[in-house]
Amino acid sequence: MTTTAPTTRTDPLAYLQAEIDDLRAKNLYRPLRIMTGPQAVHTTVAGKPVISLSSNNYLGLATHPRLVEAALKAVRELGVGTGAVRTIAGATALIEELEQRLATFKHVEAVLTLQSGLTSNSGTIPAITGDADLIVSDELNHASIIDGVRLSKAERTVFPHRDVDGLDRVLKEARAKGGKSGPYKNILVITDGVFSMDGDIAPLPGICDVADRYEAAVMVDDAHASGVLGRNGRGTIDHFDLHGRVDIQVGTLSKAVGVMGGYIAGRQHLKDFLTQRCRPLLFSTSQPPAVAAACIAAIDVLEQEPERIARLWDNTRFFKSALQNLGFNTGISETPITPVIAGDEAKAQLLAARLFEEGVFATSVIYPTVALGKARVRTIVTSEHSRDDLQTCIDAFEKVGRELRLI
Repeated sequence: MTTTAPTTRTDPLAYLQAEIDDLRAKNLYRPLRIMTGPQAVHTTVAGKPVISLSSNNYLGLATHPRLVEAALKAVRELGVGTGAVRTIAGATALIEELEQRLATFKHVEAVLTLQSGLTSNSGTIPAITGDADLIVSDELNHASIIDGVRLSKAERTVFPHRDVDGLDRVLKEARAKGGKSGPYKNILVITDGVFSMDGDIAPLPGICDVADRYEAAVMVDDAHASGVLGRNGRGTIDHFDLHGRVDIQVGTLSKAVGVMGGYIAGRQHLKDFLTQRCRPLLFSTSQPPAVAAACIAAIDVLEQEPERIARLWDNTRFFKSALQNLGFNTGISETPITPVIAGDEAKAQLLAARLFEEGVFATSVIYPTVALGKARVRTIVTSEHSRDDLQTCIDAFEKVGRELRLI
């Protein structure tokens, strides 16, 4: 066997170091803080015990005993993986059961589950739209929606954030003028249910009214509303009593549900079509048994322990009111997502760093996740925070906020 003598080779990706250096210079580089404890209120990050305000684990289900036991039982009986995509050998009975349970829970004909909320958006949007169609998206929609729109061959435009009149103008013009190749065949309006960075809620009743007027379909990403809004956490459609008027509901199983994955809820023919054309389903291995089993257990908890959602909202009102009374800018939040807006990127990162020193894990959010000049620390309280936990966090915010002259 012959070997080739080592040669000096120029790294073709060396330019990335200059990009990293530029991010650091602009205070846009985000180091990862490694968690060694459970995803819980009290955990350990970078070796330091902290109270977490950074998790999407709204209801504490990530460590709920019923979910843990369901996952362990599934692993013991079925193993750790499915070994195939669903169209080959990865269509398991547990996944089918999960989808049936979710369909009943969401009051829809059918649900399709995928590996994540991101793949649910990026797989659904390009599958159901084509070059004769138009996509109309809220300007502050989540990045996964934006990625899905970019993958589509449809024409696309945006409407001003939560502006129903603005959406009306966009749809009126679209129906009157058409697109590059004539009248649009289909129009799809997409909005988040709860916006992940500002915590505000989409005006869904008005959006549905306008969409009906111009014969457009409505798609809602309910990632941060699932488990938070509506009866037993059924989401924004249930919150506004709009069952039957929203054509596609997308959400995650990794936030309030506590596990991982995503779902698409709607008509049976939507599910049937996506099983034939949704690329994440066709080309990525299906969810492992532990994930599907834990998600089923999570639905049981949502239905049987509504007091968790009540505690979540009690804690939200207490914490949000305290921050506002101190003088922090919490924007237009209406939900457990409460941003503390610093504006300046360096100051937002310093705020997060100082809070961490005080024992509070609340991460900074900067460009490109939010616009330049809109940097913030995003906080999310959960049902599992005690009042003592929240008061400790409020005291830390007051101390650091005065130090940094944010209040």
